[in-house]
Amino acid sequence: MRVTLLGTGDTTGTPTVGCDCDTCRAARDRGVQRSRFSVHVANDRTGESLLVDFSPDFRQQFLTHDVDVPDAGVVSHIHFDHLDGLGNAYRVVDDDLPVYAADETDPVTGESVADTVRSKYDYLDRVTVRDATPHRAERVCGLDVTLVPVDHPPLVCYGVVVEDPVTGAKLSLTGDTSYDVPEESRAALADPDLLLADAIVPASLCEKHPLGGSHHDADGVPRTFGTKHMTREGALSLADDLDAARTRLVHVAHFYPADEAFDDPIAVDGETYDL
Repeated sequence: MRVTLLGTGDTTGTPTVGCDCDTCRAARDRGVQRSRFSVHVANDRTGESLLVDFSPDFRQQFLTHDVDVPDAGVVSHIHFDHLDGLGNAYRVVDDDLPVYAADETDPVTGESVADTVRSKYDYLDRVTVRDATPHRAERVCGLDVTLVPVDHPPLVCYGVVVEDPVTGAKLSLTGDTSYDVPEESRAALADPDLLLADAIVPASLCEKHPLGGSHHDADGVPRTFGTKHMTREGALSLADDLDAARTRLVHVAHFYPADEAFDDPIAVDGETYDL
């Protein structure tokens, strides 16, 4: 399968609108983007493709990158930067677009992610929301897709595992999460050929967060920025725990210092990986 990183940024992206920080200027000078998060997975065996999360930058991402309009989609959670591009599917897809989302009830919203997507986009007659039970694989576009619960308070959120049942290739996405990923989910995410890990900022910036950092390692380095997202150090620690063959850091904010913001393994839009 071919994995294309359509969007590798956080909720504001890089460059951020109206921002003239060193990192945003460097991104403009380099001609690179970190638009809002989305990943395209093409199954070269079947000619089908799957989209993980529907970025608000959907239109520009598909105009910019050489990928097909998806045959199916997966939604990790209901935050706007992962969901609100779904409206772009109307009059773009040629046929019905099945969109998979978790069926667990969120105690905060009183409904599941699937129910929220279904009600919010009930006017899209070419979109069919399909309930997916976490930790149960669904065959989508010839690939096995599994949602796994992660930790992104206060809402429920899910990582995604995509496996090719023929070749054995495996892609794991942490979803938006703190370092406190449940053990059952870690087991499901483990041993990927490619891990896409939420790494919003370096750990050094936790001192600027009102809640500081959490999930400190043995040296006191925070692996979670506040409560919702992993630091770079946390993401890399998780990658080690999962024994990832290759790791790219995504959901990256423009708060990375300019001299670190484009260093490996921090991803930018347009990267492609053949698994």
